[in-house]
Amino acid sequence: MSSTSPSAAPGSRRWLALGLIAAAQFMVIMDTSIIGVALPEIQQDLGFTSQGLSWVFNAYVVAFGGLLLLGGRLSDLLGARRVFSAGWVVLAVGSLVAGAAGSPAVELVGRAVQGAGSALIAPAALTLLFTVFGSTPKELTKALAVYGAAAPAGGTAGVFLGGVLTQFASWPWVFFINVPLAVAVVALTPTVMPAGTARRGSVDVGGAITVTLGLGSIVFAVVRAPQAGWISASTLVAGLVGLVLVGVFVAVQAKSDAPLVRLGIFRAPNLAAANAAQFFLGAAWIPMFFFVNLYLQQVLGLGAFASGAALLPLTVTIMVGMVTVAPRLIARFGPKTLTVAGLATLAAGLAWLSFITADGNFWFDVLPASLITAAGMAMAFIPSLGLALSSAAPQEAGLAAGIVNTNYQIGSALGLAAMTAVAAAFGTDGSAPDLSGLTDGYSAALIGAAVIAAVGALVSAAWLRTPATQARPEVTSDEHVAA
Repeated sequence: MSSTSPSAAPGSRRWLALGLIAAAQFMVIMDTSIIGVALPEIQQDLGFTSQGLSWVFNAYVVAFGGLLLLGGRLSDLLGARRVFSAGWVVLAVGSLVAGAAGSPAVELVGRAVQGAGSALIAPAALTLLFTVFGSTPKELTKALAVYGAAAPAGGTAGVFLGGVLTQFASWPWVFFINVPLAVAVVALTPTVMPAGTARRGSVDVGGAITVTLGLGSIVFAVVRAPQAGWISASTLVAGLVGLVLVGVFVAVQAKSDAPLVRLGIFRAPNLAAANAAQFFLGAAWIPMFFFVNLYLQQVLGLGAFASGAALLPLTVTIMVGMVTVAPRLIARFGPKTLTVAGLATLAAGLAWLSFITADGNFWFDVLPASLITAAGMAMAFIPSLGLALSSAAPQEAGLAAGIVNTNYQIGSALGLAAMTAVAAAFGTDGSAPDLSGLTDGYSAALIGAAVIAAVGALVSAAWLRTPATQARPEVTSDEHVAA
């Protein structure tokens, strides 16, 4: 990092930096959800199939999750501020392509480029947060709470904003809106963010491509399975290729002198367990958003704007919970207890949501249960994120940020892919106005998401530790970390 610490800068500058960091988290998560209420119009205008429609989401998330490790590595080597700014430029380009798309193929390319930009932004943002606030534990806790609240707030605000833009402008504006925001952030970043210093080391681009293709193949196999068959040649080949590529990636990382991911980092106490909790959170939370949005529009008949507004209470619950309630509960009960309780609460809320009916009502069938899920997310997200980040050595802050973001995003992609398959297996394909069939599929997907959250609670209870003090491990020279 640079010799001039931003901790010594005026307070307004530091909190403005936090504002940009939180805005980055808000934006990269918003881009996963803003397309939710626009999906029916995107499907109609571009000709997506019902199965292919989920790839408007998955193209972004797979590129985002698969390239986050590369983004974290680049952040450590080139400097977080430089990578942060570059990511916003890439995101803006992808947004222009996605908004101007005239076919499914171009739309998916644009979404993938957006995901690549976000993969640079997210780990760099977390690295900058620890650079600015890491020297003051009390302020670091506050900063993490604000950062954490920006993620689910971005998810829900994306739903609302997507509804506004889709109904009063047109669906391309859910992508075009990123461009002026990216320009503003790139202009402000040099004045408020620490410059950092470049480090010597190589970048394993081949490893990043391998793991991204592997994860993409696995998601493709799960999404295609209901249509092609679970034991069809295309499903089995795609799944096998994905598993082989991920296996090759792990094997190469274990032997590399300059790996994209130093596998020894997972020996740090709680790092692997906290990342598992983040994986299960993403795998349960994102399917809930996806299918509740479809239920509100396709079954209850709400318009795009009304559907987005319907989930604003959830946003408020999450923001209040993360910023004001979660830090106090962590201090009193510890991060492990809160992570387990949060995942269990999320499971309970999802199970309640699964009782939706074709002739249901938002106020009774959706709102109460959605607030329970919001409380669960607010409890589990902050402590599991803090454990995952604080377990790494300072010189691997970018890598740790990339790993935790990867687990959450790949959990999101795989969770949505699996629950899309469940919805297709238990419901209709949406080609006919069979509201009961659609609801049955959505209900089954929500039950599946509840099971995922419950498994996450059990894994966290068994695997997470509760040390009195979480110390950052040092990295020894024989573990091949480029300094």
